[in-house]
Amino acid sequence: MTNPLRGLFRRDTNVEPGRLATFGDAVFSIAITLLALEINVPDGLDSSKVASALRDTAPAIGAYLLSFVVIGVLWLTQHALFRLIAVIDRCLLFLYFALLANVAALPFPTRLISEYSETATATWFYAASITLSIGLLCSMYVRVLTRLHLASAAARPDGLRTSIRRSLVMILVFASSIPVSFASPAAAKYWWLLAVPARMLFRDVSDATRVAVSKSSVEP
Repeated sequence: MTNPLRGLFRRDTNVEPGRLATFGDAVFSIAITLLALEINVPDGLDSSKVASALRDTAPAIGAYLLSFVVIGVLWLTQHALFRLIAVIDRCLLFLYFALLANVAALPFPTRLISEYSETATATWFYAASITLSIGLLCSMYVRVLTRLHLASAAARPDGLRTSIRRSLVMILVFASSIPVSFASPAAAKYWWLLAVPARMLFRDVSDATRVAVSKSSVEP
């Protein structure tokens, strides 16, 4: 008996990759804007208390900067992905909508970690949110690699595999910080710094992929 869900996910859509990416740009922009709205000081303060209130915003500013970087990297990654997609099928569409839903909700774990940064709950919840976002992007790369008819002429299987490996390493960094957070929330936050060298591991191959994309765009 044929599984109807397989046919559902295999169907191509009429959504153009460029238009879908533009819609995603708007969601990412709104998410970043909402992050900034969480930074505020109480109204009607005496002049002597303004400096103290400003110092109290340090956790909120730190959480904002952290999430700004995270959302920025996710945005750059999804644009690199969409340069490699020619056709959007329903599976890709569902995965991307799930990613956008998670990105739009990131201001909530950001606020949580700014107000309760010393708790394990806020720390693991934030790490889980980032893990989910990266996992959804990784799933989109896997979908394109396993369904090459969805890929553009600029896509190369080795480049897609490199992006998948890089995403898996990033997932490992944030997912492994979850058990660390139960022992020490502060240590889990320092653990996230491993994402920087982890991402650098695959930078050279990614640069080569971007060069290939640029060359293909100017070929007659």
